[in-house]
Amino acid sequence: MTNVLYKIGDLKQLLGISADTLRYYEKIGLLSVSRTESGIRQYDKSDISRLRFIKRAQKMNFSLAEIADLLKMRDDPQHARNEVRQLTAQKLKEMEQHLDELTTLRNELTLLMNLCRGGGDGCPIIDGIEAEE
Repeated sequence: MTNVLYKIGDLKQLLGISADTLRYYEKIGLLSVSRTESGIRQYDKSDISRLRFIKRAQKMNFSLAEIADLLKMRDDPQHARNEVRQLTAQKLKEMEQHLDELTTLRNELTLLMNLCRGGGDGCPIIDGIEAEE
């Protein structure tokens, strides 16, 4: 059974990742890519799995540095459980704080939209945005 190899253009189409992004991931060490004798990058199924992992971790708001750590842990899962748990707990805490901030902003915007329905002078939305916290 032969190993299917992909080129940069194939991955762009398959995963929606630009060539520049793939090159950057290689440059910073997130991805180790094999090349043909003429220097053309070749990606295999393990690279695709790794790229999907990176994209998913980014959606979870992990930084590229954190993703690099997660990838090291992914490559050695027997020794990574506590570190992954701590990193994930910190990310969850940050996300919950961000959600609290977003909820507060949503409530403020809802209030301002409701105030804007009434008559009167000025614009409650503009006035509310200009108000200090």
